[in-house]
Amino acid sequence: MSYRVLALDLDGTTLTSDYQILPAVRDAIRRLPSQVMVLLVTGRHHTAARPYHHELGLTTPVISCNGTYIYDYQTNSVLTENAIPHDTARQFLQLAQQHELNLVMYVTDRMALSASNPIAYMSVLERWSETFPATIRPAIARVSSFEEELANSEYVWKFVAEGDIERITAFAQLDWVQANFTGEQSWVNRIDFSRRGNTKGARLSEFLAQHQIDPAQVIAIGDNHNDISMLRMAGLGVAMANAEDEVKAVADRITQESNNGQGILDVLQEYFGV
Repeated sequence: MSYRVLALDLDGTTLTSDYQILPAVRDAIRRLPSQVMVLLVTGRHHTAARPYHHELGLTTPVISCNGTYIYDYQTNSVLTENAIPHDTARQFLQLAQQHELNLVMYVTDRMALSASNPIAYMSVLERWSETFPATIRPAIARVSSFEEELANSEYVWKFVAEGDIERITAFAQLDWVQANFTGEQSWVNRIDFSRRGNTKGARLSEFLAQHQIDPAQVIAIGDNHNDISMLRMAGLGVAMANAEDEVKAVADRITQESNNGQGILDVLQEYFGV
């Protein structure tokens, strides 16, 4: 099989645990033949994926927020989207408050977190973001009111809840939440909530159809629950050695080493000769 597309998750896959791309991985991706399309398919906001897109020298668009939208850095525009309607987002905020969930809200051009109760991983990302020049710096804002942020935003891409995973899982199983959202675990203590039907696999499939590419010609690599849909639809679905067991169970192959070691290098070398 000749593979034409390499679909890469970021966190836990292309990135090490300290949010770096190993030089050997970066160089291998940069050496990929010109006929291979590299797509970042991530749960991240497009501004939080931008530094890596830049580092890898990519010109392709990015599939962001677990398939909610596709963003083109070349034109700084949204190519396609299935954002959360504002009324639905408002109801979600009210329900999440009743269940005492800690949230981040991903909107048009930034990630908004509560100024009074910031989520732990976003505090880490704030410090990380300051290491980049303004032109590629991820946009993170502490806000006093999610409702005001909602009123001033064109798009709501997704919500992220962090904390007691059993509490968040119970919330995700509420009838109204299931009727309106796709809830996918993206870390051991986090669940992402995007508009119902949005998944990495669904958006990637749509993108491939637009470019007349057979899914059988895709290698997709990931590590967490939100990657399962794209691993299933790809010709070769690869789970990281550090992946969740549920992800490994659906994969065609598992890497020999984790994201902190050789990681994806063995796959890149075997199938693309880099």
